[in-house]
Amino acid sequence: MQIPSISIEDYISKIPEERQEVFKKMFDTVNDNLPEGFKQGISYGMIGWNVPLEIFPAGYHCTPGSPLPFMSLASQKNFIALYHMGMYAKPELLDWFVEEFPKHSKRKLDMGKSCVRFKKMDDIPFELIAELSKKMTVDEWINIYETNLKK
Repeated sequence: MQIPSISIEDYISKIPEERQEVFKKMFDTVNDNLPEGFKQGISYGMIGWNVPLEIFPAGYHCTPGSPLPFMSLASQKNFIALYHMGMYAKPELLDWFVEEFPKHSKRKLDMGKSCVRFKKMDDIPFELIAELSKKMTVDEWINIYETNLKK
C-alpha cells in the first residue's frame, strides 16, 4: 500500500491517527541513528533513506537516475513495515538481527527478505531498531551493493 505524499510530514499526516505517534517515533529512531550520508525523503510511496546521487552517481540500477535505496518505513493496512536492504544483502547483519530480536520483543519476528512487520504497536523494539540503524555506513552499503550487483 502506497500513500501518495509530497513530504515526510504529508506522509505521516495521512497515516491513521491512532498509529501516527508510534510511526513518528519509529521514524525518529531510524533517522537519529543512521550514520551520516544517508538522505531522507519520499521514495516508492514510503519514507526512505537513500544514498544520494552526489555520493553515489551510479544510483539504483533498477531505476536509473534514482538514488540508491537503503532503508524505508511504511504504514501498511495492518502493520508498520521497516525495510532494511542491508539485511537482505549482508547475511551476518540479518543473522544478528534475528538473534537479537527475541531479546527485545515478546512477539514472534514477522519478517520477509528485507521487511520487518510490526503489527502490535505496543511492542516495537525501538532500542533494537536504533542499533540496527547504526550498523551500516554509506560506504559499506555502496560496497556491498556494488559487490552483489557484479555477481
